[in-house]
Amino acid sequence: MNYVKTDIEGVYIIEPKVFGDRRGYFMETFSLRELQSVIGPVNFVQDNESFSAQRGVVRGLHFQKGEFAQAKLVRVVKGAVLDVAVDLRESSSTFGKYVSVVLTEENKKMFFIPRGFAHGFAVLEDNTKFQYKCDNYYAPDAEGSYRWNDPHFNIDWGISPEEAILSAKDAVAPLF
Repeated sequence: MNYVKTDIEGVYIIEPKVFGDRRGYFMETFSLRELQSVIGPVNFVQDNESFSAQRGVVRGLHFQKGEFAQAKLVRVVKGAVLDVAVDLRESSSTFGKYVSVVLTEENKKMFFIPRGFAHGFAVLEDNTKFQYKCDNYYAPDAEGSYRWNDPHFNIDWGISPEEAILSAKDAVAPLF
């Protein structure tokens, strides 16, 4: 795998090696040994999957607080998303900044987001399936969120605001 550093320390775009022929393809999607040799200690304990039926679904910006913070390794199995990580580490020189990447079933890229970040994605194609690993269990009482279209972040989500399909909770998330 090729680990590409982003403009924010600790966030990586991961490009797997894909071996294809007339039958299809094979790729390794996760190797703890390899990931830890590049990124450092991480121990994933939970896998999650979401399915979005329509283009325009926006999920996030979500995070877990304190001891329940989560690092994530995310990828798209079917469809496409614009994936976003916002740095919430107050001691970081990139505090309040974001980095994004388009993840598709075709490009097979993955995104590693360390602890201390808000995470969200916008669905760019109908019938998109999104998978991610977390290094900490979900704790409802430690959940937090920021509004997806917060002007402080000024994120270009790749969809118009009129297209955005939000959960009730995300629609009223606080501003940064």
